[in-house]
Amino acid sequence: MTDFDAVDALLAAVAPEAELPAPEERVRLRESARLSKAQVARALGVSPTTLAGWEAGREPAGETRTRYAYLLDGLRAKLDPPAAPAVSPPAQDRDPAPAGEPAPAGAPAADDGDRLAEPRPCVLCGHPAHHEVAGFAQHLDPADCEAASAPRAVPAPATERPAGPRSAAAAARPTRPSPRRTPAESAGAATTAPAPRAGKAAGRTPSKRAFQEPAPTPLGTLQDSVRAALERHGGDTEAATADLVRTAIPDAMALLDQCRTGARYEIVAHPPLPNILRKKTSRGADEIWEARPKWTRPALPPGPQEITALDINGAYLSALKTHLPLGALEHHTGGTHDRRRAGVHLVTPPEWHHEHELPNPLGSRDEPGPLWVTEPTLRLLLRLSSPAYGLCEPPVIHESFTSGSTENLLEKFRTTLREARAEALEAGDDVTLEYVKAMYSKFVATMGESNYNRELYRPDWMHIIRSQAFANLWTKAYKAYESGLTVVRAMGTDELHVIGDWRRVFPEGRGVTEVKVKDVYTAQDDEG
Repeated sequence: MTDFDAVDALLAAVAPEAELPAPEERVRLRESARLSKAQVARALGVSPTTLAGWEAGREPAGETRTRYAYLLDGLRAKLDPPAAPAVSPPAQDRDPAPAGEPAPAGAPAADDGDRLAEPRPCVLCGHPAHHEVAGFAQHLDPADCEAASAPRAVPAPATERPAGPRSAAAAARPTRPSPRRTPAESAGAATTAPAPRAGKAAGRTPSKRAFQEPAPTPLGTLQDSVRAALERHGGDTEAATADLVRTAIPDAMALLDQCRTGARYEIVAHPPLPNILRKKTSRGADEIWEARPKWTRPALPPGPQEITALDINGAYLSALKTHLPLGALEHHTGGTHDRRRAGVHLVTPPEWHHEHELPNPLGSRDEPGPLWVTEPTLRLLLRLSSPAYGLCEPPVIHESFTSGSTENLLEKFRTTLREARAEALEAGDDVTLEYVKAMYSKFVATMGESNYNRELYRPDWMHIIRSQAFANLWTKAYKAYESGLTVVRAMGTDELHVIGDWRRVFPEGRGVTEVKVKDVYTAQDDEG
């Protein structure tokens, strides 16, 4: 290949991006076509949350953008066709009446309808007609309809219904001649008063079928993924597990979409963010403090002590139940906390005077002064400053970025993963267990700035969920302290070291409400 060939290939690869309508027009076209986000997303090979981002103003790129533009152009062509120029319809000749059949008195002109090879029920009276107008069988003379509709000398059996839409009583009443209906009116008569049919079209609500194929549940979808992976790898559990872990992020997003079907609140996947939630450098951090515990008791009780290191199960899975902001964060000042909203807050934290026996709920922080904390951290500090605890002064709130919130935004997603985890533990299914763990841990880890998850960009949620896991660990440490155990260490989201009979405080097991033993060791204070 010459130098010019390489340049030509590069130029050939450059093409103008497909034009897309405005976001509100994208929504209008989809809704006018009565298509759900899930249907359109499935056709484009993306998730409904990604499509929601495009309809909110985000711009797709590359081949996906081309497919999306093609779909929208096709919808516009179907929904908004160009107006056709008015053209007078050509006159249609009507076949003359067969020999020996006299034309009815007062019959309309021959170009009013087409002759039918075989009679069909009239759209107006339901009796046989020999002509059609605009595709509808119809008597051309109103007198023919009236004569056909007149009561018969011998009444029909009680079990039979008249063939036409008119009741016997209505047919018996004298009627005055009326002009023949237009094709549009005839169509209306056919739709508003059709011949009896089964089901909803006949005015009856169709009964629910006794045996229907059940819709796939989120839990069933997850289990199907595990079975498919095992089949692909011929029952090799290690290979199937590795395969499932690799797809954990897109699978978690697909599961989230399925769990959100019919939900009350929409997920805003890519809202505008304040600068405090943006990284200062590519490898740096933003300004949010997550209050991660990293605490060890300064001194042990006298003498050798048996210490048990407890492992808190499913810490991030439990933390998915937390107050999450629904929409874009709005700036507020004033120093008050609205429990109906959630977000991040600039606070001056209170002094903590219990470091010798309990970890600081703010985590290990050396620098004094105000800092940005998340909703779970603020709520924990406010709770500990209440009369019920009386452990510290309330924090001073300077400003906040918040939105209306709910604690149940991810609840179905969380309970689905929790149920799958519980079933896997009971069945000894390590493949599903590792798959579920990868789904919720990677879901939390990649919802911030990540190249592995472009469908959800909520660093505020990431910080909030992490902080909720830290707050949950602090709460367990306080529960141990209140129950008479000696708290020795609290680390991260799931590590708690205690002295004493911990089984009377925490149930032992592998469930998300239980703890398991990580280590048992003996230690003694140096001064002892």
